[in-house]
Formats: sequence, structure tokens, C-alpha cells
Amino acid sequence: MELYLAALKGVVEQSGFIALDGPTLVMLLVSFVLLYLAIVKGFEPLLLMPIAFGCLLVNLPLSGIVDEGGFLYFVKFGIDHELYPVIIFMGIGALTDFGPLLANPITFLLGAAAQIGVFFAVIGAMFMGFTIQEAAGIGIIGGADGPTAIYLCAKLAKDILPAVAVAAYSYMSLVPLIQPPVIKLLTTKKDRAIKMEQLRPVTRTEKILFPIVTTIACGLVLPASVPLIGMLMFGNLMRECGCTERLSLAAQNEVLNATTIFLGISVGSTMSAASFLTVATIKIICLGLIAFIFSTAGGVVFGQIMKTLSGGKINPVIGAAGVSAVPMAARVCQKVISKEFPGSYILMHAMGPNVAGVVGTAVAAGAMLTLLSK
Repeated sequence: MELYLAALKGVVEQSGFIALDGPTLVMLLVSFVLLYLAIVKGFEPLLLMPIAFGCLLVNLPLSGIVDEGGFLYFVKFGIDHELYPVIIFMGIGALTDFGPLLANPITFLLGAAAQIGVFFAVIGAMFMGFTIQEAAGIGIIGGADGPTAIYLCAKLAKDILPAVAVAAYSYMSLVPLIQPPVIKLLTTKKDRAIKMEQLRPVTRTEKILFPIVTTIACGLVLPASVPLIGMLMFGNLMRECGCTERLSLAAQNEVLNATTIFLGISVGSTMSAASFLTVATIKIICLGLIAFIFSTAGGVVFGQIMKTLSGGKINPVIGAAGVSAVPMAARVCQKVISKEFPGSYILMHAMGPNVAGVVGTAVAAGAMLTLLSK
């Protein structure tokens, strides 16, 4: 009996129960909430679910899964060395049709205008006591581009990476909730009723030249943007050139899906209680929301300017799609219009600024890296 009790005591002392504490329990609860949002509510489940489960794994005491030599120790290599975001950009490029942007190049300005929230949040973060490098990582949340936010933070401010990653992907998943009120606040019913002309056909030559020219232009002006822009355009060239269909399909499916799994679970594994339960995390989440709202507003306001300059030919609602959440932001614009005016169709027009936003956020990140890298 004594031997049995001694053995039982040894098992208890080596179990995770003995190491559970308040902060760890809070983080386990956070992981449950994220799992609920991903699985039940469907908020960006392809990434939010792996992030949530990574958070669950890292907060199970004494597992050693994230310690040197553990499984997540090696998986995190891809995020510590910025591999996953760059590979995901290649997959996004392979999935993206830049035709709507090429058919109406002026909408590129809407993608640029929607980056205003990035720089607004940078200023706000500095006022809250963050360093300029940390402020840059926080600000990029406003672009609603998770991979770019992770890439920039991994380069400039690794300490705030968990909070920035969770905030970025949370707000990406909440696009359908956050954007409609902003759109309706800044537009009238008459604005939303504007019907836009059908886009012109885009030639295959244009689609092939665009990724090549964009890579060269961005690479020469902002060399720091080459990893993101270059791989985005490489993926798009595989899609459009017509002779690498197998590679394009692999980039869109197997490669992108596998990388998304490892990116999500490694981001979640950075959410330990010690690194996540801080006042700074609360500040980052609040600043991220402000950044995203201002980015949406910036796009819509500039859409109003373009509406005026075009003589009422541009529906300002498409400006909200200037954030990088592809294609969610464009779909939200279409949904807002469809509810009031069934039969109106602006989705393809909204895709122009939407894909421009992906390029714009990557360029903004490149500019920050150029100016702030030590």
C-alpha cells in the first residue's frame, strides 16, 4: 500500500496539475474562447483555430513542447526567421487575380488611402510609450494583413509578436462586423446607390507584365519590400503565365495550407501567460482596433473624393476594400450594397482596391523596415 501511495504521489508531483496557476488558467480560457470563435462562429477558422490550439499546447504545464528540442521549438523556426509569412504571400499571389486593379488602375489610390490607419496607430503607440520599432509593428495591424504584421514584428519587435498576431487575425476575422458601420457612417444612401460601369477586359500580356514590373519597381525603390512583394508577384506570375499550372495549384493549395497550419500553431505557441498577460497586450489590441477603423475610414473618405472628381461614377463604398483582407473586405462592400439595393454589383470593382491594399501594406512594411532597421 505504501508503495502504491508513493507511486501515486510521484505521478501527481510530475503531472501538470501541480504547476497550474492563475495566469496559466487564464491563457487556457483564452485558447477556449479563440477555439469557440473559430469553430462555432467561423471567424477566420483556417488560421484562428491553429493559433488557438497552439496557445492551448504552450500553456499545458511541464509538456516541454516549446522547450529547446521540443516539437514547437523547431516549428517556431519558420516564424523566428520570417519564412512562413513570405511563403504565405506566394500562395496569396497564386490565388489573386489582379485583373480588376489593372482594369481600373486609379483604384490603386484607394489601397494607398486605406493605409492611413497604419500610420495613425504608429503615432498613437508612440504616445503610449512603445518604441518606434514596436509602434511600427502595432500600426501594421491597420492594414488587416496578418502575414505582414508577423513579418514586420519578427524583424523589428519580437517581444510583442504574440499580441500583434492575435490582434491582426482577430480583426481580419471581424471585418464583417467592423466595416459596415464605418461604411454607413461615411456614405449616404445616394452614394451607396451609385452603379459603376463594367470593367474593361484585361489582356494576358498585361497580367504577365504586372508582377514583373511591380517586383522591379518596388525592389529598386524599397529593397526591404522584396521578400513580401517579390514572393507575392512570383505566385501571381505562376498563376498568369499559363505554363506553370501545377506549380500554381501547389502554391494555392498544398504549400499554402501546410504553411498556414505551421504559422498558426507557432504563433499560438508564443502566447504563454508570461508573454501575453501584460498591460502592453491590452494597449496593442485597442490600438489595433483603432488602426483598422481608421484604415477603413481612410479608404471610404478617399472614395468620396474620387466620386466627386469622377463626376459621380465611382461608388465610395469600394474604398473600404482598400485594406488587405482579401477577399473578405470586397465581399463586405458587396454585402452592404446588396442589402439596400438587391441586384447592384460592385464586387469586382471592390477587388481592385482590395488587392491594391495587399501591395500597399507590404510596401508600408518595407518602408518601415528601411527606416527603422538597426
